Amino acid sequence: MNVRVRFAPSPTGLLHIGGARTALFNWLYARHTGGTFVLRIEDTDTARNTQEATDVILSGLRWLGLDWDEGPGKEGPFGPYFQSQRGEIYRRRVQELKDKGLAYDCDGAVKFKMDRQPIVIPDMIVGQVTRELTDREEADPDFVIIRSDGQPVFHFVNVVDDLEMNITHVIRGEDHLSNTAKHIALFRAFGAEPPRYAHIPLILNPDGAKMSKRDRGASLQNYIDDGYVPEAVVNYLCLLGWSPKGNREKMPLQDVIPLFDLPQILRHNARFDLAKLEWLNGEYLREMSAERFRELGATALQRAGCKLDAYPAAYVTAALATCLGKIKRFNDLAAYAGFYFNDDVKMDPAAAEKEFTPEAKARLKKLRDALASLEDFTAAGVERTLKAVAAELGIKAGPLVHPTRLACTGAAAGPSLYHLMEILGKGTVLKRLDAQLWPVF
Repeated sequence: MNVRVRFAPSPTGLLHIGGARTALFNWLYARHTGGTFVLRIEDTDTARNTQEATDVILSGLRWLGLDWDEGPGKEGPFGPYFQSQRGEIYRRRVQELKDKGLAYDCDGAVKFKMDRQPIVIPDMIVGQVTRELTDREEADPDFVIIRSDGQPVFHFVNVVDDLEMNITHVIRGEDHLSNTAKHIALFRAFGAEPPRYAHIPLILNPDGAKMSKRDRGASLQNYIDDGYVPEAVVNYLCLLGWSPKGNREKMPLQDVIPLFDLPQILRHNARFDLAKLEWLNGEYLREMSAERFRELGATALQRAGCKLDAYPAAYVTAALATCLGKIKRFNDLAAYAGFYFNDDVKMDPAAAEKEFTPEAKARLKKLRDALASLEDFTAAGVERTLKAVAAELGIKAGPLVHPTRLACTGAAAGPSLYHLMEILGKGTVLKRLDAQLWPVF
């Protein structure tokens, strides 16, 4: 069998993290089996669908690296299919049902005549499910397929497109299981075997509640905006409802493809663990090439308001190099390293009061004088000087390191002190030390 799967989102809002996972599982199954991954935009609800929402879906899939395999036009790389452009197909299929006596006009709409026999759904994940007449077991299970305004409903176009596109497997969220009896009935009405269904578990909030579209963590765009990288998000989504052998967690997508299969999808719902995603993201950032880290880091800093264009490229590169492996999200970068690109160092008044005591200032003044006469203003030279001053004062390095870092960066933690001082340069370091030794009010 040539496996054909599809992702069929409705462009009514942002790309839900659950939708992103559904797309991923379909893509993985297609790649695992050597099949075809189809993208179909279900945009027949003209009152709610927007081009902006469609663009969000397409850009989100591309950000995740989920390429689709076919479509009616070239939009890089293909299509996708849009249901709004397939009206003639739906009209033909409605007439086919009417000709068979399986659809009829009712109050301006068209209804499908359901068989009154129970429908068995052989689901590849949930198991065998039996529906009596419909999902609500109504006395009259017939349902509308064309509304009175002439627009086809989801159940009808979903089945027609799956039939026309030769979809072999429908992999979707378990919340769609209640629709499946209607869909199977429609397939049979068209004289076709239904595709194989695989309803994947829902994604829940950490408290066990269903993740709704209103929850902040529900939108893929939030993770893009918050400085996560796509390989970490994809890796984490793989683990929401699917588990490889050996309890592996950090797995590049290309390693997942040969292992992924539908029988391995877990039956129980998955709880979203933001801390685990953040850990994974930090791991990917730690192993990232210096070139890519610089590119993404520079973008994050500029988005945060840092004027990188005012600094030489070599300075920006050196500054970002001190941050590699030190942050978990790119959105943390401005707080961690913004001092490189801001002459106005801001610090917590309580920290300043603690570190810049009269005794500490006297020590800092001695270090400042030693640094002013230092010709080898490199990380190694700065380290030797600071430790020599500490030895002369009869103290450990710490009482000098802490106020020096605070004066240079405004923070109690950050990149390697000696390296950041070398990058800032002697002039900037002395200026920032002076601002604490002789503040101007």
